[in-house]
Amino acid sequence: MPTEFISLTFPNASTEVNPIPNALIDPEYLIRYARTLDDYGFNYTLVPYDSSYFDPFTVGATIASVTKNLKIIIALRPNTLYPTVAAKALATLDQLSSGRAVVHFIAGGSDVEQAKEGDFLTKDQRYARLEEYIKILRRAWESADPFDWDGQYYQFKQFSNKVRPINGTIPVSVGGSSDEAYRIGGSLADIFGLWGEPLKETKEQIDRIYAEAAKAGRAENDRPRIWVTFRPIIAETDELAWVKAHRTLDTLNATRASGTGKVPSNAPPPQNVGSQRLLDIAARGEVQDRALWYPTVTATNARGASTALVGSPQTINDSILDYVDLGAELISIRGYDNLNDAIDYGRYVLPGVRKVLKERENSGKAN
Repeated sequence: MPTEFISLTFPNASTEVNPIPNALIDPEYLIRYARTLDDYGFNYTLVPYDSSYFDPFTVGATIASVTKNLKIIIALRPNTLYPTVAAKALATLDQLSSGRAVVHFIAGGSDVEQAKEGDFLTKDQRYARLEEYIKILRRAWESADPFDWDGQYYQFKQFSNKVRPINGTIPVSVGGSSDEAYRIGGSLADIFGLWGEPLKETKEQIDRIYAEAAKAGRAENDRPRIWVTFRPIIAETDELAWVKAHRTLDTLNATRASGTGKVPSNAPPPQNVGSQRLLDIAARGEVQDRALWYPTVTATNARGASTALVGSPQTINDSILDYVDLGAELISIRGYDNLNDAIDYGRYVLPGVRKVLKERENSGKAN
């Protein structure tokens, strides 16, 4: 399948380097941002989830109504919505968007964050629940007849679903860097999401995911598509990009120190394995491979996807192609000046990467 591009949805102009306290949804900004992604050829946008954040289904439906091609990835925590309800909600969005719905599952990487919405399961239990949840969704989308379910976490009788996805099912994405994430994603997911790590570590993770897929009896052409996320800091030349990167870092450090950033200065070490991995790699050195930059990781306590790619469009594109060559088919990119960065990526990164891949295809050298 072709290499595709993802960006995060931003409902207002607040950014990590210029936060707007208690910012509300800005409908005009949300629509402008979504249409920018659509117009510049992004394939997907991820609508994020947080215990204190906006409802992703409502935001996703708004995006669907103002775009033509952009696929909407709904981030979903199983504790927030019963699986039969989620199956109908996702299928409803899929029908409204003419088949553009995708779901990305978050098992829950923080006990504190999960507890905010009444979820007190252990990490292992959360992954077991996720596995059951995905199986219920697929059954609900595929079954023509009412069915019962008597599982460890969910029980119901004679559920009948009349809300079908346009294409019969909806792509399911799972992310993470734990053994359970690899197992569940490898065995059940259509897409597996990774944060940006050096090429060596990324290849090791991909191999783990593919190994779990093989254990589950999945053929090579049925393995999860790999999704890798970066925060590119781009400028006309490499030198200017590094100046911009250090300016961005200074601002991230300042907002955290002042208490205006997303991560408090006294935040404890992250609980989830993915963030721990990023911090461990950051301790080895600032720059990995071509242009993978880690000070943004330490400045944000590895809160979410935080590894940067720094350089000119050529450097950024070459770096992304390195990951494509490893097997990444979905590349997520978002910066620190959300709308303007999306425009820059749409002008210089997406067409640049696609041009190289098209040239490879025409010359018979495509991977």
